[in-house]
Amino acid sequence: MRRIWKILLALVLLFGISVGVIIYNAREIIASFEPQVKAQVLTYLHERYNADVQIESLKLNLPTMNRLELFLNKGKGAKAGVTVRGIVLRRKNRPDEPPLLSMKQVSFRVDIGKLFDPKKVIELIEMEGVEIHVPAKGDRQLSSTPSTETASSTPPIQIDEVRIANARLIIHPRDKAKRPLDFPIQSINLRTEGFDKPMKFVAALQNPKPPGQVDTTGEFGPWNKEEPADTPLHGEYRFKKADLGVFSSIGGILDSTGVYTGSVSNLQAQGEANIPGFFLKMAKNPVPLRAQFQVEVDGTNGNTTLKPVHAQLGKSNFTTSGAVIKHDGDTRRTIDLTVKMTTGRLEDFLKLAMKGKNTIMEGNLLLDAKIAIPPLEGKVVEKLRIKGFFDVSKAKFLKTTIQERIDELSRKGQGQPKNEGIDAVVSRLYGNFSLANETMEFQRLAFGVPGASIDIAGRYDLDLETMDFRGTLRLDAKVSQTQSGVKRWLLRPVDPIFSKNSAGTYIKIKIAGTRNKPHFGRDKE
Repeated sequence: MRRIWKILLALVLLFGISVGVIIYNAREIIASFEPQVKAQVLTYLHERYNADVQIESLKLNLPTMNRLELFLNKGKGAKAGVTVRGIVLRRKNRPDEPPLLSMKQVSFRVDIGKLFDPKKVIELIEMEGVEIHVPAKGDRQLSSTPSTETASSTPPIQIDEVRIANARLIIHPRDKAKRPLDFPIQSINLRTEGFDKPMKFVAALQNPKPPGQVDTTGEFGPWNKEEPADTPLHGEYRFKKADLGVFSSIGGILDSTGVYTGSVSNLQAQGEANIPGFFLKMAKNPVPLRAQFQVEVDGTNGNTTLKPVHAQLGKSNFTTSGAVIKHDGDTRRTIDLTVKMTTGRLEDFLKLAMKGKNTIMEGNLLLDAKIAIPPLEGKVVEKLRIKGFFDVSKAKFLKTTIQERIDELSRKGQGQPKNEGIDAVVSRLYGNFSLANETMEFQRLAFGVPGASIDIAGRYDLDLETMDFRGTLRLDAKVSQTQSGVKRWLLRPVDPIFSKNSAGTYIKIKIAGTRNKPHFGRDKE
């Protein structure tokens, strides 16, 4: 019996020593998990993004289970929480540049038993305080040794879902003196179907200018580590309640929906924009504006090419094409547009541009013009440059005093000064014009009503609302026929003086005064 007890005691001691060794080894192995996880995170980020990586700290929170059991099962089925703080990714050999990516905190769970498997799967990663810096296209890293890394060398880690809160997307221009585009992002949810596959995303962000909420869904990736700005991107968006009042010269609330495809550096978008109460601050008269657009956007600098935009202002339909570009050395963008309109209404544009609630004229409008806003300081109306041709047909003045003068002109031009049946006559107005420094110059302004035509040139000051025009008046009737009674007989001797240039009456005229109080007279110069 003594021998049996000695053997049992020896076995117990041996078992205890073995258990102790196993527990000790388990602790050692478990302690090694943390640096192993950190090393794999560093390797993944380094090779995935071709960047230098720094991590402030990494903490492994082991599951609440028996460590001996954890060791014996080789960690399989045990999900450990990982919290990484202070992650910074920089382009190689660019320590003075803003980081490609920085994250205050990243959290995820990992199966300990699969840490050393050839392929690893992380179901969910949660990130906070993320900043994404997209360098200008073509501004690639400068390395003293050629990179031999390829996508195939990246650790095969599959991330199923990423949730990001409180992020910023910062897109840097090629000109370092220019301010980067900064987009605050409230939330992003990313899902992927596998390694090096596009990630599906749902995002909500605040557009900086004009301020408004953008909700978007789509796909992003795979990540182009050599040229991040060329990473594929496509999706659809809704831009809600954007306040145009932040701009110096326009106002209104914008809603827009559309789709986009391409990459950050070259994005094609098409959609629809709606501004129910669009207005110019110089006049403050709201007019509904809708547009269907197709544009190309360089996300690295905000340059936009319109190709083309079909718009409706009030009841007026027109198309516009051109570009909104910031040239090197400029602090503001240059706007160059071509506008073509065949079915417009004059009153829509007069209401938009002129002060007062009532417009002075209505009619059909044809317009072919080029619009330019150079990158100068000051209000848009002060910088605006326009040059083109317009034709207003079936025009009618809405101010009674002006229309009465037009009716009177038509009666006299037809030689029937007392015929009240000639009333509310329609006019035609056309000409060539240019706008600069808040002054509208008319190289030619032709105006016609039945029996009479005016051909003048001059200028109209948009700020002071003053005018100065000179030209000619042609009437079908002779001077004497413009009068009635005794005057008609008395003026017959002067008919030959004014009957010239194939007109019954040909007179040089001038128009001066203000928009509300125009003065018509004979030009004696």
